[in-house]
Amino acid sequence: MKGILVILDGLGDLPNNQLGGKTPLEAAKTPNMDFLATRGELGFMYPVKPGFVPESDEAIVSIFNNNLISSTRGQLEAKGTGLNLTRGDLALRVNFATIDSLEKGNILDRRAGRNLTTEEAEILCKALNKISLPVKFEIVPSVQHRAVLVFRGGFSDNLVGNDLTYVNGKTKGFNKIHSCEVLDEEDNSQYTVNILNEFLDKAYDILKDHPVNLERKKKGFLPSNYLLVRGAGIEIPKLKQYKKWASVAYMPLEIGFSKLSGMNAYEFDYPKLKSFDAYENLYNALKKACKFSVKIIKKIMKTSEYLYIHIKETDLPGHDNKPLEKKEMLEYIDKTLFKYIRKVAPPNEIKVVVTGDHSTPCKLKDHSSDPVPVLFYNNKEVPEEKHFNEKECRKGRVGRILGKDLLKRVGFSK
Repeated sequence: MKGILVILDGLGDLPNNQLGGKTPLEAAKTPNMDFLATRGELGFMYPVKPGFVPESDEAIVSIFNNNLISSTRGQLEAKGTGLNLTRGDLALRVNFATIDSLEKGNILDRRAGRNLTTEEAEILCKALNKISLPVKFEIVPSVQHRAVLVFRGGFSDNLVGNDLTYVNGKTKGFNKIHSCEVLDEEDNSQYTVNILNEFLDKAYDILKDHPVNLERKKKGFLPSNYLLVRGAGIEIPKLKQYKKWASVAYMPLEIGFSKLSGMNAYEFDYPKLKSFDAYENLYNALKKACKFSVKIIKKIMKTSEYLYIHIKETDLPGHDNKPLEKKEMLEYIDKTLFKYIRKVAPPNEIKVVVTGDHSTPCKLKDHSSDPVPVLFYNNKEVPEEKHFNEKECRKGRVGRILGKDLLKRVGFSK
């Protein structure tokens, strides 16, 4: 093995009063990442470009040097969920969300409290798949509040979904429901939007009084009564091929990206959310991800040249304004995954890159255009007293680079 790329989702952050004016990464005790930092270089990376607020798919395709227009989130997540698509099938990413009513149109929570159980999601999708439409479709649950919606046939993707959180590199704070809208004047685009809006209205009629949601409300939880859709795509993405790479990916987006990039994708089943404690589930998933990553490093040490590891859980405390939880997750990753990487990288001359796909500052509760910290370990630098965090990266010799230049900068090949 020549190199390991670890992407910690939503890594970048801003100073937070709950942490004494430090970021979660600055406040965290990370001796193993710090070890790598003392024998490498630090800096910042704009995953796409300065001023651009990326979704995870936009960041990942850019870091692996693809054109943004060569990928759509719906298609990537459909591939990662195991759905077989043909050209013209319209795929969209779905969030189960909570609104007060169609008439008032207020979005109360984009993720329905982030505690939709696996069983609840399966039951709700089964009910939604019975909706009567003049076209074939299916909605499939993936992880927690997430799902994938596919319309079969010759549809258009020249449209904007009703989830307007990220549009063209900007964040749009919105708390009102919207209809999906066309981006051109083509008849097929208008037909597609009409079908999609009809489905969403009928979905609300089913979800609002569904026994699952009535029971959730009895227990004091938010009902999963509305669907937010984004990332429309009809073309299977044509991505650059990374045949020398393997990946550890367990979320639909990263699984789909890895497979369509020609990587040898190692997956594990995400722990099912059985209770209503979302963070208990997240910690279980994080533990499983770190343990599985170590297992795969051992397994492919002599057979794959490069490994891409994507850890999702660090992003979610940022969205929920939980800086202490983000700090704790970073510390756990350091004492498990990076403890092992620290052990094997020097004797095997493995280069290591650690960064994020975007910043998710806790106090913003959303992605931002702030650059993400980046660490290049090559065991060739003179050890210095430094730590892997935003403060140290600000004065690092790497400076500020673009995502598309990352792999070339560290000498990782396809």
